[in-house]
Amino acid sequence: MNKNYFEVIRPGINTTFQDQGRKSLYHIGIPFSGVMDNRNFLIANKLVGNEFNFPVIEFAYQGPQLKYFGDKINISITGDVKFVLKKSKDVIDGTCYKSFTLENGDELDIISTNKSVYGYLAIGGELDVKYQWSSCSTNTKANIGANDGKKLAINQKINILKINENLSHKNLNYVNTKIENIRVIKGTNFDYFSENGKDIFFKKEFIVSKLSDRMGMRLEGPEIENIVDTNIKSEGLIKGVIQVPADGNPIIMLSDHGTIGGYPKIGVVISADYDKLVQLTPGSKVKFKEVDLSSAENLFRLYDLETQNLISQI
Repeated sequence: MNKNYFEVIRPGINTTFQDQGRKSLYHIGIPFSGVMDNRNFLIANKLVGNEFNFPVIEFAYQGPQLKYFGDKINISITGDVKFVLKKSKDVIDGTCYKSFTLENGDELDIISTNKSVYGYLAIGGELDVKYQWSSCSTNTKANIGANDGKKLAINQKINILKINENLSHKNLNYVNTKIENIRVIKGTNFDYFSENGKDIFFKKEFIVSKLSDRMGMRLEGPEIENIVDTNIKSEGLIKGVIQVPADGNPIIMLSDHGTIGGYPKIGVVISADYDKLVQLTPGSKVKFKEVDLSSAENLFRLYDLETQNLISQI
């Protein structure tokens, strides 16, 4: 048996292994999957000295409770997360964006996210996980990826093949911020919608529904009127595309989305806003703002530069 491992005392809600996902498989019906919040993923790995695409444990709302067995190892948690470390008789309040050292018998209890959805646990070393199509990312709808495509379960073990030698502590002064408007470019079926429907899409507020997961985010609000056809011949989808079914309520495709769909597409969330979009909890208000393709590209370059600058500070 591997001498360094975590035992899952409580798996939490929707706790899976994720990296940056799979590329170039849409033609066989396999989406990218991968972490929902890429910036927090990258920061978590850098804090423990991992390579940038090492797998992490992604959790939603309530995280896992884990007990560690083995040699000293560093961990970090990113997002807006409440957690504690249990060391012998001491209970230590955890701080996000900071690395901690765990020793044999220590426990990590990730209690909850705060006014956000996803958090990330990076473990300083190489995890013993299964890769499929060059990624360990778990897609539970298709049973693809690490852990036989399933969420973490109680009493299972997370084995560590190799621990990073450098156990120095690192931290980053970073605060997750909310976004006032989600910026989008027009979708391929934008002209299916009436002028009033278009005005509603860009000027009115929508509410994030409870019917949201890694596959998609359903919104509730004023009906977006379709004047052509509420169904189209199924065609390819991408992450961030916004479909409008017959009820007029938008659905945003997220990381585990289906690769084809038959609802008209009114817009696409720009890549620079995706991390903040996925952290919106049910009941959050959403407003959309139109940008053109050139602006979307420039905004992504700025987002990427900001992310790299943050990582360079660690």
